[in-house]
Amino acid sequence: MADAFIENYASEANIVINIGAQSESQTKDTVLVDIAAAADVYYFADDQTRELVAAGALQPVQNADAVAAANAQGAVDAATVDGTLYAYPAMGGNGYFLYYNSNIISAEQAATWDGILKACNAAGVKATMEMTNAWYSYGFFAGAGYACALSDDGKTTTCDWNAEGGVNVLQAMLDIAANSAYINLTDGEFVSGAKEGTIAAGINGSWNAASIAEAFGDGYATAKLPTFTLNGEQVQMGSFDGYKFVGVNAMSENVGWAMRLAEWLTNEDNQVYLYEATNGAAVPANTNAAASEAVQANPVVAALAAQSQYATAQSLSVGGNYWTPANALGTIVVNGNPDGLELQAILDECVAGITALVE
Repeated sequence: MADAFIENYASEANIVINIGAQSESQTKDTVLVDIAAAADVYYFADDQTRELVAAGALQPVQNADAVAAANAQGAVDAATVDGTLYAYPAMGGNGYFLYYNSNIISAEQAATWDGILKACNAAGVKATMEMTNAWYSYGFFAGAGYACALSDDGKTTTCDWNAEGGVNVLQAMLDIAANSAYINLTDGEFVSGAKEGTIAAGINGSWNAASIAEAFGDGYATAKLPTFTLNGEQVQMGSFDGYKFVGVNAMSENVGWAMRLAEWLTNEDNQVYLYEATNGAAVPANTNAAASEAVQANPVVAALAAQSQYATAQSLSVGGNYWTPANALGTIVVNGNPDGLELQAILDECVAGITALVE
């Protein structure tokens, strides 16, 4: 990609690009040691955006409107601080989607929880989603329009799950969990059940793709998350996602060319190229790239890409106090609210825990 950039602009400048190896997960630690000495252009994970901006290490994106229009909204949101876009979305894919056995569940049935559970009941098998894991169960409230948001300092999370109508979302979750075709399983238990033939559908991530493909055989299929019934209407589930960006060093001596390179590295063609060069590991954030023939040919990537438009960045959504109360909420749901608690009281207690100050 760098060579092609140099060739493309050969008539305008004599460009030399020095490339260094750096894990995106550790970029912030390297850059903030000495911003002026750091790379002009660098890849980084989305949970580092705010710290890099606060330290003055990122130059705002110059053609922000065009970049925002070309990429998944979740990625754009994660690259934006106080209304300013500070990085070019490069990759997504750290999310979850639906696996299903198409020999048991049709594509039409896989689009809704109602359809999935009906097909599984008819076949004497089950569908799973780990509702006791708040990473997954977040999708019900997010899909219904309720939100969690992490403060800039990471110490507080706002959450409106207990606002008007939240009890209806909780009831929808209880209804799914009470269905005889539903079962709450961990990642490992899902894989085991699929191999044993007792599980025909499950919500999970890309890390189990090979195992589920082997288990489902010629019935192996994937899709975005299903819709669920809320007040008699079908509502699309939301989800968490994680992203990787390309940023431009605000202290670069070549900001103009660095911006051109960052945009080049993350344009539609190069997101497809990078996806192919990494054997599908670099899931495109660009919406056109995600819809390309090359990407859609991979069932896992296609499902992640389809779900990405309904996903939000975990790094912007929840803090450290989210997990315990939200997991507890899922446990109550899976067990069918055994103490007969008022649904509003359950949500009030959950939200109080989520929004508590992180000490």
